[in-house]
Amino acid sequence: MPEYAYIARDAAGQRVTGSVAAGSEREVLSILSGKALFPITVTVEKAQSSTHSRKRVSGQLMATTYSQLASLIRSGVPLLRAIHVLRQQSSNARLREVLDDIYRRVEDGATLGDAMSRYPRVFSEMAINMVRAGGEGGFLEDALERVAQFTEQQEDLKSRTAGALAYPIFLAIVGLLVVGGLVIFFVPRFAVMFDTLRQRGELPVLTEWLLWLSTVLRRYAIVVVAAGVVLFLLIRQQLETEKGKRWRDYFKLRVPMLGPVFTSLAVARFCRVLGTLLKNGVPILRSLQISREAAGNRILSEAVAKASENISSGQSLAQPLARCEHFPITVVEMISVAEESNTLDQVLIEIADGLERRTVRRLDLVVRLLEPMMLLILAVVVLCVVIALLMPVIKMSSTLGH
Repeated sequence: MPEYAYIARDAAGQRVTGSVAAGSEREVLSILSGKALFPITVTVEKAQSSTHSRKRVSGQLMATTYSQLASLIRSGVPLLRAIHVLRQQSSNARLREVLDDIYRRVEDGATLGDAMSRYPRVFSEMAINMVRAGGEGGFLEDALERVAQFTEQQEDLKSRTAGALAYPIFLAIVGLLVVGGLVIFFVPRFAVMFDTLRQRGELPVLTEWLLWLSTVLRRYAIVVVAAGVVLFLLIRQQLETEKGKRWRDYFKLRVPMLGPVFTSLAVARFCRVLGTLLKNGVPILRSLQISREAAGNRILSEAVAKASENISSGQSLAQPLARCEHFPITVVEMISVAEESNTLDQVLIEIADGLERRTVRRLDLVVRLLEPMMLLILAVVVLCVVIALLMPVIKMSSTLGH
């Protein structure tokens, strides 16, 4: 989404400058109108092309930055002074560059959320929208603290998952190398031995397949590797498109074993952010707009967008969510009861807590099952290779015995 720089005047006639991400100039004018600003000029900003602008900042460092900024503001330090302090003490060159630009833009009159939106590779869409809502609703420090907690939880989950998957991935790589070595270097030694059975048409099908695979890998190994690399790059490029990202999110929800984990995490994020925003007095439609980005999944985000449309026409939140197969029935029922009892904000946070606890337990179970599954798959593959080589030998032995 392009960035638009604007110069406008507020209701008091004061000059205001800033930038905003929008799909078109008309959308920019609509956003400015919603902020009671009268635009003077609106221009498209050039995308930053420096090497630093394409770099990411680690999630753990961002969580610390959000938390420190929230603490400074809560202690009564003005926003500009707080950003300046963080900029001075940051040891990360990329983050220091970003904070320096944000400082200048906020000093020129831009909101913190608008300044952050210029760096989508550093600040998530959820963080940007939460900060915008916090700035508009007067709970900026609480919004920053919530973003810090959310980011830290995400990083903790990533590190735990990566640590737990390290050994299964190591087993998979070793298994692939072992099987590849057997097929390329060991199996060809039997090819001459099996020529007699092949000429008589008595060679088992499994052995035929194994010899064919060995021949292909020996003759075209470079071509196979090159094709694999090209295919990987093409898939990766496709997944960077909007259609590819949507397909990836759909696959996450459907993948065996891990699908329920991804679904629960996305629903938990949505419920926690929505509950936090409602608790701080943000209107329901604005809260839904922000929280659907927090879900981190386009399929669920589309379901929430439909829910927003239905709420605009007078329906409850639970009704459209019930029609989305990805929202658990228990969650929908709890939301329905909470709407009737006017405790939606509290119940949403309780739902998020429960989902996160169950998801962590389920993820631990899945990861623990991966190791024996990888060993079992490796054993089955090696056994198939051994059987494919032994069957002709046994058949030749029985033929010689007769």
